[in-house]
Amino acid sequence: MTTTQVRATCPHDCPDTCALLVTVSDGVATEVKGDPDHPTTAGVLCTKVSRYTERTYHAERLLYPLRRVGKKGEGKFVRISWDEALATIAARLGDIAARAPQAILPYSYCGTMGLVQGESMSARFFHQLGASLLDRTICASAGGTGYRYTVGATIGTDLEQFQNAKLILIWGGNPIASNLHFWTRAQEAKRRGAKLIAIDPYRSLTAEKCHQHIALLPGTDAALALGMMHVLIAEDLLDDDYIARYTLGFEALRQRAAEWPPERAAEVCGLTVAEVVELARLYGQTAKDGGAVAIRANYGVQRVHGGGMSVRTIACLPALIGAWRHAAGGIQLSSSGSFPVNREALQRPDLLKETPRTINMSTIGDDLLREASAEFGPKVAAVIVYNANPLAIAPDSAKVAQAFAREDLFTVVLEHFQTDTVDYADIVLPATTQLEHVDAHLAYGHLYMMANNAAVAPMGEAKANTEVFRLLAERMGFDDPCFKESDDALAARAFDAGHARAVHFDWEALKQKGWQKLAMPDAPFAAGGFPTPSGKCEFYSATMKADGYDPLPTYIAPHESRASNPELAAKYPLAMISPPARNFLNSTFVNVKSLRAAEGEPHLDIHPDDGAARGIVHGDMVRIFNARGSFVAKARVTDKARVGLVVGLSVWWKKLAGDGKNANEVTSQRLTDMGRGPTFYDTLVQVEKAAV
Repeated sequence: MTTTQVRATCPHDCPDTCALLVTVSDGVATEVKGDPDHPTTAGVLCTKVSRYTERTYHAERLLYPLRRVGKKGEGKFVRISWDEALATIAARLGDIAARAPQAILPYSYCGTMGLVQGESMSARFFHQLGASLLDRTICASAGGTGYRYTVGATIGTDLEQFQNAKLILIWGGNPIASNLHFWTRAQEAKRRGAKLIAIDPYRSLTAEKCHQHIALLPGTDAALALGMMHVLIAEDLLDDDYIARYTLGFEALRQRAAEWPPERAAEVCGLTVAEVVELARLYGQTAKDGGAVAIRANYGVQRVHGGGMSVRTIACLPALIGAWRHAAGGIQLSSSGSFPVNREALQRPDLLKETPRTINMSTIGDDLLREASAEFGPKVAAVIVYNANPLAIAPDSAKVAQAFAREDLFTVVLEHFQTDTVDYADIVLPATTQLEHVDAHLAYGHLYMMANNAAVAPMGEAKANTEVFRLLAERMGFDDPCFKESDDALAARAFDAGHARAVHFDWEALKQKGWQKLAMPDAPFAAGGFPTPSGKCEFYSATMKADGYDPLPTYIAPHESRASNPELAAKYPLAMISPPARNFLNSTFVNVKSLRAAEGEPHLDIHPDDGAARGIVHGDMVRIFNARGSFVAKARVTDKARVGLVVGLSVWWKKLAGDGKNANEVTSQRLTDMGRGPTFYDTLVQVEKAAV
């Protein structure tokens, strides 16, 4: 028996981007474990990825190309050859492109976070074709936009410094479920005497283990931050020197914060005045006393109408108290902006002959149902889905299903398994998993460039995304040499070795070691140097004003809440959020039986008062509904959900839920204030006992 160990990288949409060691015996991967030498992974993987071989060798892996033989949505297929599949796709896309290339749409996201298997050869293919562009907004666009207006780029506190903080605010996230290696650092800080505070409408697993949980109403985070600013300024809990040297617009911010006394903030947030005041005092005084104060802001904050402004407002707080002076201070939303990714070389936007329209992936339900018009352009005639499962993850799910059910919509899906989306495909192409292909990775929770080596040969006739688009390019007569580049050649272009942070980047060396840290200062903004137009943290942003936004931090109410829309709340009085279930990652891993068994079945957490008012007891099957749709789940009556809030942990494949539906039946296609992101947590519903 020949046994080897291969260096790899977790590809999933998680900040941790773990370094993996894959044990291979006679060509079969037998174990996936964390690299003990990688400083952030430290040998520890989440339950999901530690079982990655279960996913790769799953009995239901798609191993051969398929052609639909039933109605769309039925999931009935017959096996075909790659030659037939490629010929069919090339012919259909060629016919459509001859009439209106923008009628072709790619739909993809972060089923893999890899720079090679994500958007490299695929982007080149669609650029050459002249297809519509996809606005990839489904996760982080709102918060990223707000953060960049304030700080300049998604650069923040290094994960490896958090254990040295004296106070950590975990704002809008549940890292036990979705950011395990940050939680390890936070726990170490706690052991060293730090205080941990969770700010979250829901008492998550993380909130239960923090010293304090502040359960504000969904979508009111900016109001809390403004109330904190009011107290910090009124009680002079500021770093005046840092403000004077390294910020812009403090006097204007002072006037804005004066409008937000803690009484007003508390009323908007559904908190006590004491909670607002004491949080602000602790935040400011800890810094005054010389302690490092850090915020870990996560994406739960931004999935509401004012989500971009919420992140922008929170991101102002560290500069007010000089938290950036400390390596363990400041804020982290994402570290992705630290990486000098060479996207132009990977994606080749120069292949575009003209600038096509852009379609937002968060409004795919409506956009696939739109007719041709002068404003919209041609009706979408073909969708190529890869690295995504829109039937499960896109909002307003009934509209999405109606759209993908169009018989005149030619749909191709590259996948590992027969997902909800695959059921609507005309042609299905089997894709490789992370153990079967080469890739290069950045991270959005740490600062290491990462390499993934192929550990085993592709299963069955599965092909890497890059190979699929190379073959399609050849079939369609695309003769630019870029369509011949190998995955290793693409990976070698992944990072800009001419950039100061990646001067040591060399793909061959990275493949050997598996990871290499960026050349970043421990405290990136200790002496200013923000990558904003002014070079300062911008409390006042002229760019925002030019873009049509309030240039100062402000509060934007949810689309759907009792305060902002009382008429709607009279019909649907409960706010609903649908954060990630611990055993799933978005819609990935739902079909792994051991993980689905651990999750059980779809649940809805509801406060005892709200349950009693509806005659609902623990264990009842309940129907959650609004004007957009409904789904059924089992009630868990618990005070983890505050009064007026219900929580449906997600995202279940619809076909694996008892009623064939999931939480996105009730979510909206309305967008955030900036970044054109989805408003998953900006949802009002009613709940009743389900008919037996």
